[in-house]
Amino acid sequence: TSPDLKLGKKVNEGKTKEVYELPDMPGCVLMQSKDQITAGNAARKDRMEGKAAISNTTTSCVFQLLQEAGIKTAFVRKQSDTAFIAAHCEMIPIEWVCRRIATGSFLKRNPGVKEGYKFYPPKIEMFYKDDANNDPQWSEEQLIEAKFCFGGLTIGQTEVDIMARSTQAIFEILEKSWQPQNCTLVDLKIEFGVNILTKEIVLADVIDNDSWRLWPSGDRSQQKDKQSYRDLKEVTPEALQMVKRNFEWVAERVELLLKTKSQGRVVVLMGSPSDLSHCEKIKKACATFGIPCELRVTSAHKGPDETLRIKAEYEGDGIPTVFVAVAGRSNGLGPVMSGNTAYPVVNCPPLSAEWGTQDVWSSLRLPSGLGCPTTLSPEGAAQFAAQIFGLNNHLVWAKLRSNMLNTWISLKQADKKLRECTL
Repeated sequence: TSPDLKLGKKVNEGKTKEVYELPDMPGCVLMQSKDQITAGNAARKDRMEGKAAISNTTTSCVFQLLQEAGIKTAFVRKQSDTAFIAAHCEMIPIEWVCRRIATGSFLKRNPGVKEGYKFYPPKIEMFYKDDANNDPQWSEEQLIEAKFCFGGLTIGQTEVDIMARSTQAIFEILEKSWQPQNCTLVDLKIEFGVNILTKEIVLADVIDNDSWRLWPSGDRSQQKDKQSYRDLKEVTPEALQMVKRNFEWVAERVELLLKTKSQGRVVVLMGSPSDLSHCEKIKKACATFGIPCELRVTSAHKGPDETLRIKAEYEGDGIPTVFVAVAGRSNGLGPVMSGNTAYPVVNCPPLSAEWGTQDVWSSLRLPSGLGCPTTLSPEGAAQFAAQIFGLNNHLVWAKLRSNMLNTWISLKQADKKLRECTL
């Protein structure tokens, strides 16, 4: 660890990490990885030189990716090669597993299912953390009936639903992020904790190469995860080197998950500078998805040649572009753009109360051969553009997926609060 960080008492020690209090950072802990690899609840364990740094790199990148997408996590920042700082959580002793492809323990528990069976939507299972009993599988009912209380939060139906929904969203974001590397995320194991300061459920612990199965090109024989260690007939120095090379392969590529090759931009064309405040809202919403947005003023009625010249400027540089046409009264801008470009165009007219019911038809009733949808909400126009870019950009897709989850969670919590008030 860096010298400026004072360590407090050891809060916890697991098979592959130690957790320390940080006296100078109340509410935070240091997660220190160890050079140890284990399998079968530590029935097999070996020292693997450099594993702590590899695991720490993997976890830090994965948590950064999820956090930037908008998932609530305990991760604060990477502190050193082998440690990171996290919010202090009381851990919920459940391993949540999300599976896209049937393999491993699922096949043992479900005889007759062939390896490779695919789950749509992904399948969620939970296991109670209890080494003495080999982490038995639990049902939702068992978890609710256990009436656990962590960090002052009682784990009831609402909390179980939030963890289940979050598990699926986190899996789908990571699955999508591995696809550009031509790598299949087969399954994923995660844990949640209750942040002792905010009292909310957050993704906690670690997500490293012990937490998932990764098959390059969807081919099990190329597996790069901890399964390659579990499968060893005997642990020789050569075999451990092979396992370490797999872990390094993952740690190198996981940094690429934070980047994307695909670019995209939104160009907002407004018929008049009086529409600027409406357009600024579109630009602000684009920024939340990490999408660059440019604003231009042009009127398809008063300067059609200029409108088409601006269009040609954005078609000619090879950057995928979504045009948003902002014109009230008589919207010629969207339809003219749509009839003259192969790029997507969306209308977002700033309608006024007195004429809106008449004016909207100029955006809705288009000549044949034009495909130009209309959305009245500036945020909706930005989201529509983000959904187009999200098809080829996993970072934009991750933000959309996370937004869906967070909207669902806030409704769920509002409902719980309301019921508690009325009971």
